[in-house]
Amino acid sequence: MNVLITGGAGFIGSHLATRLVSLGHRVIVIDNEATGRREDVPAGAELVRGDVSQIAELEQLFASGLDAVLHVAGQVSLIRSFTDPVVDLRTNVEGTVNVLRLCVAHKVPRLLYASSMTVYGRDGALPTPEDTPCAPISYYGITKYAAERYVHTTAERSDLEFDLHVTSFRMYNVYGPRQALDNPYQGVLGIFLGNLLRDEPITIFGDGRQSRDFIYIDDVVDAWVGALDNAASYGQVINLGSGQQLSINALADHVLGAFGRSRDDWPVRHASARPGEQRQVEAEVARARAVLGWEPRVAFEAGLAETVRWARQTEMTGSRR
Repeated sequence: MNVLITGGAGFIGSHLATRLVSLGHRVIVIDNEATGRREDVPAGAELVRGDVSQIAELEQLFASGLDAVLHVAGQVSLIRSFTDPVVDLRTNVEGTVNVLRLCVAHKVPRLLYASSMTVYGRDGALPTPEDTPCAPISYYGITKYAAERYVHTTAERSDLEFDLHVTSFRMYNVYGPRQALDNPYQGVLGIFLGNLLRDEPITIFGDGRQSRDFIYIDDVVDAWVGALDNAASYGQVINLGSGQQLSINALADHVLGAFGRSRDDWPVRHASARPGEQRQVEAEVARARAVLGWEPRVAFEAGLAETVRWARQTEMTGSRR
């Protein structure tokens, strides 16, 4: 297949590119390199520097003919969505609309979209199924839900002259090698690892009893690749999480333990809670099992150990400085 991955130099996108290249697909990556790294793009993929919010920078990539688009590019910081909501809107919503316009114009038959657990908001049953009403409480969550609706509404248009098959993955807290270790606005696990590697205190926002659902990157890639040519996933919105809660306090303890440390010999501080953050998070993953035959295979302890091993190697070589 000829596959375009937007945001393909980033954490999730580069892992998708690596897997698809290994399976023999022709992969084109577009990334503005705001947070993505060209070093993480596999050698077999073509990298184009560009921004999804600029449709002219996308259009040339569609002209050669695509079988599928994996739309991963986005502004992913909840905090930055509050400090600069216009950038958040342009990247996450307008960027998605640009991708959809070109899919329609060039009759691309397959689109997979990177949605987010933040679409659910504050209230709801735990674990949270996909039919839970969406009421996002952050600007970021609003843009991800708006873009998701654009994706599915476009696929349902009666005036299209071809079949556009779409799938949205509401991803929970994805972690693993290649995640940012030095970006204070992304990925709490990566932030904590960076703190330990740089001999910095760990800072927990709020009381630390809020929970998250951590899912290892390889499990996420399994689901995306498994859906690519899977008709059962057409039109579906699918949660990708581990189905287990972990408090931020417990996460800090796990990370400290992985470095042979504890709260007795490492400073752990608390700061005021930040706006727009969900309190308790846990994915219901029955739909992923039923539709994709998918299971989260990597236990948190094993995924953390591999991520710590990578982070130590990264710090030793200075490749993320």
